[in-house]
Amino acid sequence: MHKESAIREPLIIVEKSYSDISDDIIRPIKSKPNRQWWIVFTISFVAFMWGIGCLAYTIGTGIGVWGSNNGVDWAWDITNFVWWIGIGHAGTLISAVLLLFRQKWRMAINRSAEAMTIFAVMCAAIFVVLHTGRPWLDYWLFPLPNQFGSLWVNFNSPLLWDVFAVSTYFSVSLVFWYTGLIPDFAMIRDRMTKPMAKKIYTILSFGWSGRAKDWQRFEEVSLVLAGLSTPLVFSVHSIVSTDFATSVVPGWHTTIFPPYFVAGAIFSGFAMVLTLLLIMRKVFNLEHYITVKHVEYMNIVIIVTGSLVGIAYLTELFISWYSGVEYEQYAFLNRATGPYWWAYAAMMTCNVLSPQIFWFKKLRTNLAFTFFMSIVVNIGMWFERFVIIVPTLCRTHLPSSWNMYSPTFVDVGIFIGTIGMFFTFFLLFARVFPVIAQAELKSIVKSSSIQYKKGNAHH
Repeated sequence: MHKESAIREPLIIVEKSYSDISDDIIRPIKSKPNRQWWIVFTISFVAFMWGIGCLAYTIGTGIGVWGSNNGVDWAWDITNFVWWIGIGHAGTLISAVLLLFRQKWRMAINRSAEAMTIFAVMCAAIFVVLHTGRPWLDYWLFPLPNQFGSLWVNFNSPLLWDVFAVSTYFSVSLVFWYTGLIPDFAMIRDRMTKPMAKKIYTILSFGWSGRAKDWQRFEEVSLVLAGLSTPLVFSVHSIVSTDFATSVVPGWHTTIFPPYFVAGAIFSGFAMVLTLLLIMRKVFNLEHYITVKHVEYMNIVIIVTGSLVGIAYLTELFISWYSGVEYEQYAFLNRATGPYWWAYAAMMTCNVLSPQIFWFKKLRTNLAFTFFMSIVVNIGMWFERFVIIVPTLCRTHLPSSWNMYSPTFVDVGIFIGTIGMFFTFFLLFARVFPVIAQAELKSIVKSSSIQYKKGNAHH
């Protein structure tokens, strides 16, 4: 019989029986929320409401209230769209790839990661819908028979590929996330005493009985969905990057964009999962399940993806110099030394230099420092999107169309509103759905919990 080495640290660090795990996971759902939950929720909800106010103002007045102008017509909205899509990517990727590689440490983080994908893609969709200018006429985008004659969509446009790629990714992620929840819904159904709540969880659990047949189907469906969503992750961010790469703008018209966007998406997504997990760990007292070891594994991935992003930046600089095309060279020179040099400096510091600090074990196992760094990485990734879009557009081929861009309070308000929406939805999700996959967690009690390790050490 195969035994795991006793040297590897346990993933459940206090002695727990199966029913203890169920009790711990169901506690946030059955009990009233604690003070910390209310504090975080109130801050998020206020930000969300402010964002809704700015959205209403934009729809009532028009896109003119944004800072966009004739030169820089893509600005904060597209920056924020790509940033949110990037964050949404890592969630399903983390869960799917770690499932396919049979990594046991995914058990504590996969549920948060999958939920993060759903909410991040919803936040991204807001910017796409608004960017069309008149969202109530969005049905014109579909090839429907109508009174305008035959209005056919331009299927050659990468912006249209975006719609298909993101909606496909969103639907597969949603099914993947929901499938994983079914055994947990059944567990809550069996423990609920309130008749209304019991009825709701009975419907949600799809008649799950826990028989071997149920588990066999569950495993098969999970593997198929994981196999489907992994290539989707690469396709979606490649298509988002193609929005830029198919244009003839210097600095955008490059083939490195797809792999570099994918690496950046995984990088920012892992950072956001860390931010969420560390908040969840504190608010719901899940220290026994989301351990320092989980955080360390995540930080190692951040070192790798941060280094990949750094290589992509340097490759871009080298190719623009080596190409001998003065327009390309100027585009990159302008990013680094032009009017927005501070954004470029912030991007380089946060994305390339800061993750290298995690080479020191003491720092990558320090939770407060990791929380701070996860926010720094996401700020850096936001600046990356900003640097690609605004400095490039404010200095194009025609000096007569050179223009500076600065956001208005509406731009800022909508962005802060989406961050508020993301955390509001996530905190509500954590109140009604189990934030850790208890059924999967129980499968590693026998091999990766502290009592098993102790028992093995005595033999």
